[in-house]
Amino acid sequence: MLLPAASAPARSRGRGLRSALRDAVRSGRLAPGTRLPSSRALAADLGVSRGLVTEAYEQLTAEGYLRSDRGAGTWVGGAARTAARGTHDLAPRPVHARVDFIAGTPDLSLFPRAAWAAAHRGVLAELPHHVLGYPDPRGLPRLRTALAELLVRRRGVVADPEGIVVCSGVAQAMALVGFVLRARGVRAVGVEDPGSPQHSELFASADVATVPVPLDDEGVVTGVLKDRDLRAVVTTPAHQFPLGIGYSPRRRTELLDWARSVDGLIIEDDYDGDFRYDRAPVGALQGLDPEHVAYTGSVSKSLAPGLRLGWLLVPESMTDEVVARKRMMDLGNPALDQALLARFVERGDYDRQLRRCQRAYRERRDALVAALDEHFPGTEVTGIAAGLHVIARLPGRWGPQDSFLRRASAAGVAVRPLSDHRLSDHGPAAGPGVRLVLGYAHLTPAKIAEGVRLLAGVAEEVQEVQEVQELDHARVQSTRR
Repeated sequence: MLLPAASAPARSRGRGLRSALRDAVRSGRLAPGTRLPSSRALAADLGVSRGLVTEAYEQLTAEGYLRSDRGAGTWVGGAARTAARGTHDLAPRPVHARVDFIAGTPDLSLFPRAAWAAAHRGVLAELPHHVLGYPDPRGLPRLRTALAELLVRRRGVVADPEGIVVCSGVAQAMALVGFVLRARGVRAVGVEDPGSPQHSELFASADVATVPVPLDDEGVVTGVLKDRDLRAVVTTPAHQFPLGIGYSPRRRTELLDWARSVDGLIIEDDYDGDFRYDRAPVGALQGLDPEHVAYTGSVSKSLAPGLRLGWLLVPESMTDEVVARKRMMDLGNPALDQALLARFVERGDYDRQLRRCQRAYRERRDALVAALDEHFPGTEVTGIAAGLHVIARLPGRWGPQDSFLRRASAAGVAVRPLSDHRLSDHGPAAGPGVRLVLGYAHLTPAKIAEGVRLLAGVAEEVQEVQEVQELDHARVQSTRR
């Protein structure tokens, strides 16, 4: 195991020998308690100078890999432990299915590689050296200015660059707000039910409990916020996830009135507010009352979630606390990535990317609705024409839901029922029919059509089983009579 190191060039031979010995101890090839050859014997075996071996023994003894007893030789010490071999990738991976309708993923093939690479080259050429130091924890002034102009123009927010905090996506934004609320004595926040389980997990990390709040056709039921004495609530008013509704004007007003009456906070997750296909997107709730709404969004749906870039606007009274917490968390987001996004926004590339995604996702939504209409007549597609998913309520004859889901999985189609997003007994029950949350943004129209055809085959199998069960039941009843 040491011969390759001994045959290395003279200037690197000592370093190679030490490295080979360390690796042998770490890997367990040299077990604790193993006696090593004397320096003279090992040097002769390897064809190197005795001084080289002596130096290696002394260095590894000082580090704890070896131990040396005067007059008793050199032994492998017991301090080192075998290191785990290989690496494990914990990143979420697509499910193994012929067609994956799980919602939440954009089409990553639409990422603008050429424009992004051009922006990267431009930033590297123009970026002053000092910008590569520790950044303002709020974010680079250049990016905060670009984001303020973008959000005012596209989402109707009230945005001062001084009040924007650049975050590692919406997840970090939620955690930041949670920590600040906890420091202020807030013990619980309301979350939409049905909704995203991630919201509850993020606030739990800040030791803040979450209280499921039911929704109706207009949005979150504000009366429940009052009844449960809540002072903060997480909402997705532009396109509620997962129901797909847009909060009505009346409910938006009621929600703001509640926040003002209790001096509370509405946390607005604008996760896909740019993607509306039948009309211009409704402006953000934050624009109506920036002192009672914390607004957050990201580029996860428009560019790629792997960029980990988002933003947070909080009421002015909370800004200093949020910035202090952000500084403690990570000292700010990578400066080069921020400068790159700033240039991408400034030059109009981000607007072009949004238009490109809107065209693609509108076409895919239309393809999904048409396929459902063809293969599942009577299906009700609910929610506004927006975002990256739809809610499909299949007619009752295609149920029961559990049987449908089992057979869909066996057929190689990954689907998730609406009931999976239920956070309490107030959420949607399965009922006699089948209610599915169908993501489409990451699928081509051809793949969407294939997936719905496979589901239609599943539905026929479920119906056949039902018919057999009904006949068997009728026979049993007839025999009893």
